[in-house]
Amino acid sequence: MTTGASEVRDRPDPLDEDLGWMLGIVFRGYVRAAEHALTDFPGGPRGYQVLTAAITAPARNQGAIAEELGIDRTVLTYVIDDLEGPGYVARRADPADRRSRLVDVTDAGRTAWEQRRRALRQVESHLLGALAPAESATLRALLQRVACSAQAVDPLRDLCEVVAQVRPDPAPPAPGRGGSGSASEPGRRAPAARARRRHSD
Repeated sequence: MTTGASEVRDRPDPLDEDLGWMLGIVFRGYVRAAEHALTDFPGGPRGYQVLTAAITAPARNQGAIAEELGIDRTVLTYVIDDLEGPGYVARRADPADRRSRLVDVTDAGRTAWEQRRRALRQVESHLLGALAPAESATLRALLQRVACSAQAVDPLRDLCEVVAQVRPDPAPPAPGRGGSGSASEPGRRAPAARARRRHSD
């Protein structure tokens, strides 16, 4: 009798085709490892993401970074404060809009980013260890395409429309148990209506 891991692999499981389950497993594994690699980094994983977004030239303002990363602007301000503390970034007024602040990455910030990037590459290699190098490159390219496409739309609107298209129509109410428009309701209101007529006579 065969038992153990081989039996589990042979057993059909609807979760094997569930995109949310697969993404969740990979995401949780990455987050755990990334948090460990960035445990002493200013702002943690979010601080690293902000530094990654800010490191590309030309310098961008805080609003553009917040929109790209999907971070609330108030939260982003605190994260940039954390990065500014050790001298990883510096803020300056935007010449095109004095009310806006541009975020510049310093030499110290670039050095710190490169060190943590190497550590995260090792995390990614471990997480994708089941894939051949060519498969890993293909997965990255496909995920990048999906991520850019998802970022270009309003998920609260477009994804809800997709759900509405595939959701089955609600079942009609059972006879005699409907809402205010059911056929039985006028009969329930009839005694009260008769009582009002007797009172007016």
